[in-house]
Amino acid sequence: MATSNLAIALVHYPVYNKHREIVTSALTNLDQHDIARSSRTYGLNRFYIVTPAVEQQKLAERISGHWQQGWGAEYNPDRREALDIVRVIPTIAHAITDFQTGFTKPVTTVVTGAAARDNTLTFASFRALLEKEDHPYLLLLGTGWGLTDECFATADKILEPICGNGSYNHLSVRSAAAIMLDRLTGN
Repeated sequence: MATSNLAIALVHYPVYNKHREIVTSALTNLDQHDIARSSRTYGLNRFYIVTPAVEQQKLAERISGHWQQGWGAEYNPDRREALDIVRVIPTIAHAITDFQTGFTKPVTTVVTGAAARDNTLTFASFRALLEKEDHPYLLLLGTGWGLTDECFATADKILEPICGNGSYNHLSVRSAAAIMLDRLTGN
């Protein structure tokens, strides 16, 4: 299954902190590496890191750059290939504009979170939509304590949450991304 019409955006703003205040969350090296590797494994050619914080943008570029040039690129070519798909973008709107390139149909934004919501798209339904390769979908994943209510209100679609077999439901975003990619594009 082709997945060039799916991209992930790891959103660091606008997200909530544990006090439900809107904040810019900190970039983590592990999220960047692991989501890039999962994205590349499942055939995506773009993974966006969304942060308006200039210092965080520089850090993300530095992390990717280490593995794309020089010693890091030579030491681990697989990591280079994964980090080649990373795009550091200041806003969700910039990610949408960038991903729109190459598509005639408008980008559909899909958000998700750990809490159940009404009118959600199932993984099976989203997978079927992805089979229409001429339509781009941008899957927004929140950091911190999740995407803001505004993100959910302005999104085109809401994807059902990943649920375990108990009441505890607090996956790391990198684990959630891997599970989602497997459900949406895996064999």
